[in-house]
Amino acid sequence: MGWFSVQAVGETLWYSGVAVWLAPQSHGQSTEGPNQVGINSTVPTNDVSLTGDLFDTGSIFLFFGVLMFFDRSMLAMGNILFLIGLPLILGPAKTLSFFARRQKLTGTLTFALGIILILFRWPLTGFCVELYGLFVLFGDFLVTLGTFAAGIPVIGQPLKRVLVWIGTGGGRRGGSELPV
Repeated sequence: MGWFSVQAVGETLWYSGVAVWLAPQSHGQSTEGPNQVGINSTVPTNDVSLTGDLFDTGSIFLFFGVLMFFDRSMLAMGNILFLIGLPLILGPAKTLSFFARRQKLTGTLTFALGIILILFRWPLTGFCVELYGLFVLFGDFLVTLGTFAAGIPVIGQPLKRVLVWIGTGGGRRGGSELPV
């Protein structure tokens, strides 16, 4: 996230095809320097959109890799883009602390083993192992998602029961921790 600055008040700045008119800041003082005005609202920069694009493209490649009967190259590309995009979204420190937790170590190792199996031309087995690792890593989030889904009319309560059951590993472990 960054600040844009212009030389005069009242100029129009084009950002990603959208015109943003820069109004003077309060008290006529600028925090950017003399004769410069910054945007008060947060405007995403290209780094943020690139981060989301990497993560989204990786997810799309994984989806189409499964649709194309576990195409090894699409699954591998999806995993690589997913692994590049995730630390860029969460930040390196949070990503490392999440995957390095003792409770998440089994999920981290099985997820990594699944990626390695996909790269060594075992796409179906690797994807199943990777999927198990994802459920171990993010299973607690399904419990939270189930609580949110309970508010949906008609299908909310059955959906909550299914998500909580999957998230707790069939009731074998508690879902008290959030994944991030």
